[in-house]
Amino acid sequence: MTARTMTKQSSASLAPWLGVAAIVILFDQLTKIAVARVFAYGEPHALTSFFNLLLVYNRGAAFSFLAAAGGWQRWAFTGLGVVATIVICYLLKKHAAQRLFCTALALIMGGAIGNVIDRLAYGHVIDFLDFHVNTWHWPAFNLADSAITVGAVLLVFDELRRVRGTK
Repeated sequence: MTARTMTKQSSASLAPWLGVAAIVILFDQLTKIAVARVFAYGEPHALTSFFNLLLVYNRGAAFSFLAAAGGWQRWAFTGLGVVATIVICYLLKKHAAQRLFCTALALIMGGAIGNVIDRLAYGHVIDFLDFHVNTWHWPAFNLADSAITVGAVLLVFDELRRVRGTK
């Protein structure tokens, strides 16, 4: 096998996972654009007794961690997202045959890039999914956050499956 053939095979095996990430990014960005155009900031739109669409801006990380930290967090979280994407691309290329593992990584990468796009374009992340019970609200989030969470759960599941398979 030549180096050229190996490169084509590894990039071809990377393509489906980049496609998954691209789909996450596309849907994440389209939903954020739609919500930002249709809804006023901070005005809840009840869809059920426990779920609202609510346009809010998050300058921090998950659960608004470090949201009031003075601005440096924008670049720190952007850098973290870029580094995570590079590491994930390496792992996807190295383990392209491990479907569940790569699906998890592709979801995480798509979500990370979706939020990095927001940070670079707006200086904050657009969140809009608001679940609540009476007056208690879970922190608002978006499709990118959901993809990251599902990807993380799949990573744990994949690792547990792998560990149990070796016993």
